[in-house]
Amino acid sequence: MRWALQGARALLFLCISSACGAPLAPSATTSSPPTSGAGAPTKANYGAATPGWIVAYEETFDAPSLALSAWNSAPMIDATPFADDGSYFRRQGITPPTIYRASSPIGRDGWLTIESASRSIAGSPTELAQTVVDPAGGTNRVLRVRSPAHTDATIVRPTRALPEAYRVSVRVGFPSFGDGKPGKNGYDTGNETAEPWSGPTSAVDQNGFYWLTILDTLPRPHNNTWIHHHRKVVVDSDNHSPPWMQIWNGTRFVDSGEHPIMLFAIDGKGHGGNEQIGKPFLAYSAGAWQPSGEIRAVDAYKPRAWYTATITRKSGLFTISLEGDFAFGGQKKYEATIDAAAKCVFHENRPGESAGSCVDNGFWPALGAQHPHWPAGEGWADWFMFGDPHENYYEGEVYYDDVRLEIWKD
Repeated sequence: MRWALQGARALLFLCISSACGAPLAPSATTSSPPTSGAGAPTKANYGAATPGWIVAYEETFDAPSLALSAWNSAPMIDATPFADDGSYFRRQGITPPTIYRASSPIGRDGWLTIESASRSIAGSPTELAQTVVDPAGGTNRVLRVRSPAHTDATIVRPTRALPEAYRVSVRVGFPSFGDGKPGKNGYDTGNETAEPWSGPTSAVDQNGFYWLTILDTLPRPHNNTWIHHHRKVVVDSDNHSPPWMQIWNGTRFVDSGEHPIMLFAIDGKGHGGNEQIGKPFLAYSAGAWQPSGEIRAVDAYKPRAWYTATITRKSGLFTISLEGDFAFGGQKKYEATIDAAAKCVFHENRPGESAGSCVDNGFWPALGAQHPHWPAGEGWADWFMFGDPHENYYEGEVYYDDVRLEIWKD
């Protein structure tokens, strides 16, 4: 993660497959729920009168391999200012490098899409994304996301936007994206830079991955600035040195960038920031939502453990949780709920929904008034994402398993 950056207007994407179609839901052609297999609705009250959560899709990554496409150098169509070839960077004389991409649908109905990006085609796309044996042992298979170079990136997303009410969860484990200590911080040489979008500055002081996040547009690998301009709520880790955040150790806040876990929403009405750091965080830590702009982690992760990250949206509320064995808190579940409209979680209103008092016609000076932070009359669908989305930061690997999407049935 490279501090929260947000405020761009609607993206202009080339619609491919069903990515621009209706919100994600179980296949309408199925008259009764499948009774077995990955992605089958499994809740006992499916079709019953009792309201509750229904498992619409689930992916366990048990297949022996992923059918990733070959590398493709076709340019990505994205007309927003912070896109790889966006006006914000063009005005600085920045021309993006050639980015090669490979992708694949995953699961029943192709409900998930995995996409990798790299500046090199020397290796196979499978070096960045592949199903492998669980590093915890046994015969279970999981998804390994790997960035051999910090200019590699891989994300998993839903193929279509999320429905009005949803609960998405994923198991995340055995991360190796730096340690937050002085030195190489997980990078190969320690001389890696964040060019071209962040200039020739060192990339080594930041290394991490996304456990799970909700974005306001279709996720794809991008430069780090773009990603941060489109987040709503996040479970995220960034190993960094010297530390610019605090971790709650169960007794007090300590300055540390070693394996921090952040649970946060973006404060869409927050003041301050600029084009590089964007709107402030609303971070959850020490059992409470912290003041706007305070960058505080809920705990620290253990590198050789599995965790379950979950984000729920229902009745105007976002609930973020992470469960597992933590460095300070031990075995437990951290969970926080925030009122999306009352707290103006960035771009919380979906298409057709009013922004209400969250409208913000302010703008970043480098963009101008034609790019207000939160214009009236616009809405942004919800999309989840996990992996390493940055084409100019992060080097390492992390494992994912058991991605589940539940929908609410009245």
